[in-house]
Amino acid sequence: MRELVRPVATALGMACLAASMAILSTGGALAQAKQAPPKQQAAPAKQAAPPAQEAPLKQIALTEKQIESALAAVAEMDPINEKLPDDGKPLDAKIVAQLDAVAKKNGFASYDDYNLVVDNVSLVMAGFDPATKKYVGAEAVIKAQIAQVQADKKMPAKDKKEVLAELNGALKSPGPAIENKGNIDLVTKYYDKLAEAIGEED
Repeated sequence: MRELVRPVATALGMACLAASMAILSTGGALAQAKQAPPKQQAAPAKQAAPPAQEAPLKQIALTEKQIESALAAVAEMDPINEKLPDDGKPLDAKIVAQLDAVAKKNGFASYDDYNLVVDNVSLVMAGFDPATKKYVGAEAVIKAQIAQVQADKKMPAKDKKEVLAELNGALKSPGPAIENKGNIDLVTKYYDKLAEAIGEED
């Protein structure tokens, strides 16, 4: 469900990481999908060409309690998340109820509230260098990954081309700047736990 930063072992993993910076989380998108009105008016033909853009992430000031609650909820969310459709269809009401129940059990108002916290964590983690565990910014992380892929002599040329295309695409839109600088300190404090627990959702 979640596409967060974690230490990258393979070039393909790096591509997934790059994609995560462009699309912070599919969980947030799924939560938005369930709230979308059932019918949308047809757009005029001249406006039909550009793809629909996801609403920008609402940035919040994270608290230790929110991060600890998110870490506690992840293990219970994983089995439910495995049932989520990959085709972008709205979530089944039964699955939404299960996700909401887990979120509420762990101190969140709803599954959307949980997603908002994890998306904000995700935004910060996108700027962490997994080797040093220091915040360097998303652009620096992507540039380092591009250099790694370019230097990889074992990767097939076709794979390298695809990964570099994804990374260069992510470099053009590395994500919004962190509005709440205190979030960086909190994520730094919990980095290992977050990378292990939430990163496993990739």
